[in-house]
Amino acid sequence: MLRSQIIGTVRKTCRAFGTTARSCSEHTSAVSGFGFQLSEDQQSIQETAKQFSRDVIIPAAPHHDKTGEYPTDVIKQAWELGLVNTHIPTDYGGIGLGVFEAALVSEQLAYGCTGIQTAIEANTLAEAPVILAGNDAQKRKYLGRMTEEPLMAAYCVTEPGAGSDVAGAKTNAVKRGDKWIVNGQKMWITNGGKANWYFLLAKTDSAANAGKAFTGFIVDGNSPGITVGRKEWNMGQRASDTRGITFEDVEVPDENRLGEVGQGFKIAMGAFDITRPLVASAAVGLAQRAMDEATTYALQRKTMGKSIIEHQAVAFMLADMAINVESSRMMVWRAAWLRDQNKRNTYYASIAKALASETANK
Repeated sequence: MLRSQIIGTVRKTCRAFGTTARSCSEHTSAVSGFGFQLSEDQQSIQETAKQFSRDVIIPAAPHHDKTGEYPTDVIKQAWELGLVNTHIPTDYGGIGLGVFEAALVSEQLAYGCTGIQTAIEANTLAEAPVILAGNDAQKRKYLGRMTEEPLMAAYCVTEPGAGSDVAGAKTNAVKRGDKWIVNGQKMWITNGGKANWYFLLAKTDSAANAGKAFTGFIVDGNSPGITVGRKEWNMGQRASDTRGITFEDVEVPDENRLGEVGQGFKIAMGAFDITRPLVASAAVGLAQRAMDEATTYALQRKTMGKSIIEHQAVAFMLADMAINVESSRMMVWRAAWLRDQNKRNTYYASIAKALASETANK
């Protein structure tokens, strides 16, 4: 499909979603119960992402994986097609898709390159807290600009000594007048060196328990006192920009505080309910690509006068791959669908992420 045709398809779909639904929850709530048949709009979105992955990402992926060069041009093209920031509400210039549709896109992008997909999806992770807890002014300022030009954002939560243990984070923010002074270090931040702004989780009450000790902030990327570390050379996903970010007496206006003081942990965890299914869907895309490559090889390679796919041992391996890929995809769909129905999906989102990632690793 020509690029102009892809753009036309996406723009038509985006307009349809913009006029028929302000959010995915409204869109999917019109569907009675849960089904496995994608709507025409969903199929169109999926096909657009698939074509972009095959036509643009796959040819570019080897270069970015070998050099570690950030895929700026690829991301710009994806943004022009509407494949970036898909979940930003229409009130703030976005197309207002939900987690389910975003998962369809994420899987296809990851099929081409998980490094490029991770760079794109990092925007979702940073924007999710703003969508969940931001006021109208914050959303217009920080979400609105993401729809006006291909900017990147980053989610600053992980620290050198606190990865999955978010409650162990030590970066702190102290209130002084109408500003907060932030000090601390974040680590392994995707898009760290490219972000226009950061979502930052900082401790504001050292005496409180984790549920009330943290507050979320939006921090402009050009704020004085921010030091961006070196690019980490990852074992994989080298197209992704992963860095440490140091905050030294960084001033953040109180107007950039997300939600109430002490609600940051809750906000951050709420964002994971949106982003876990998308991380899982990317793992499904990678697993599907691995299975497709393995199947192609098994059809081409011959031993003992026949393709190795005809040998039972190899056929069983491919069958196990298919079982795990399909199971992972269904769990992603369930977790995403639940979130779009405004139902708690933490349990299923966690299963989806664990299952899909293990499937991809196998």
